[in-house]
Amino acid sequence: MYSLSSINVVSLRMILASEDPITIPKADFDAMFAFAKTVFRLKHNQEYVEKLEHLLPEAAKIRPGAPGILMGFDFHLTHEGPKLIEVNNNAGGLYIGNGIWLPQPDIAELESDFKDRILGMFPDTWRTIAIVDEDIEKQFMYPEMQAYAALLANDGREVFLASPEQLQSNGDGLYINGKRIDAIYNRHTDFYLESRAMRHIKSAYLTGRIQVNPHPRSYALLGDKSRMSDWWHRGLLEGTISDETISLIRAIVPETHLMNEYDPEAAWQERKSWVFKPSARHGGKGVLLGKSISRKRFDGLNRSETVMQKFVPASQIEINGNSFKFDVRLYTQGERLIAMAGRAWQGQVTNFRSKGSGWVPLDVG
Repeated sequence: MYSLSSINVVSLRMILASEDPITIPKADFDAMFAFAKTVFRLKHNQEYVEKLEHLLPEAAKIRPGAPGILMGFDFHLTHEGPKLIEVNNNAGGLYIGNGIWLPQPDIAELESDFKDRILGMFPDTWRTIAIVDEDIEKQFMYPEMQAYAALLANDGREVFLASPEQLQSNGDGLYINGKRIDAIYNRHTDFYLESRAMRHIKSAYLTGRIQVNPHPRSYALLGDKSRMSDWWHRGLLEGTISDETISLIRAIVPETHLMNEYDPEAAWQERKSWVFKPSARHGGKGVLLGKSISRKRFDGLNRSETVMQKFVPASQIEINGNSFKFDVRLYTQGERLIAMAGRAWQGQVTNFRSKGSGWVPLDVG
């Protein structure tokens, strides 16, 4: 656990596949940004929310009234336009190292200076902040979390980096080293605060003794992969939003279903055209390509907690004469665009283990 005075931002450089930006089509950018704004507005559509309210866990029923910090929308670019692969509730990947952040394109949608956009996500009332993650010092993105802490500290905030168990619960809130904190910037992937380690944070959150962002409701209404199946569930969006908006959402979200809503034998026979994903995890964790899944593994999937999504091949780009798979991430807060990044890799799922893989800056043209 570190306070601001002991933060020494690690200079280890994040992996870059290319220092030169990759240009993505303006039409694709416009479609991705329009989609991100559209599904954010769904969170404020009362009729839509009422249809989902009974599905939400306890912590997600709290309405903080604030958009999630650094929501990440990941897309593959195809000949038919961009396709959503995942929504990340606490997206990382913007800090390169050595005090440098990933360069951003010069476009009108990115308003103000990069650091001002970052600081603007954190309310002025958050004077004492804990950045929290599981075993925080061991996290791959720990240097990035240190960089956020340094930015906030330079803005006059008091910042702590901590694992959940290092926060102490008291009658009026959560404390670190005897210091009461105003809020938590949550980098932990237990978004519903349900694990044993997060239980005291959940209690403080439910009783209004601490603010948390990204918060459970943001994850429940956007980041949970079950929402993508809801958007394809005939009748849920119909009558709630316009036909034009429904068409926009389904044009960008690949056909998605909860496994328990799809005939098991049909799913097995069609498996090569599907990807199977746990609804409550992020990134490549637990993702199974239907073309390589065994019958035993298929039969062992938890059908009520697994979504099946039409397989969309990743985009392809060339860097230094080598071919890489490629995707695009938009970082948002509500309807504001905060940043953009690309990822280039080789292999079945997104990873930076193959030689030459890594983050890439983007341009829009």
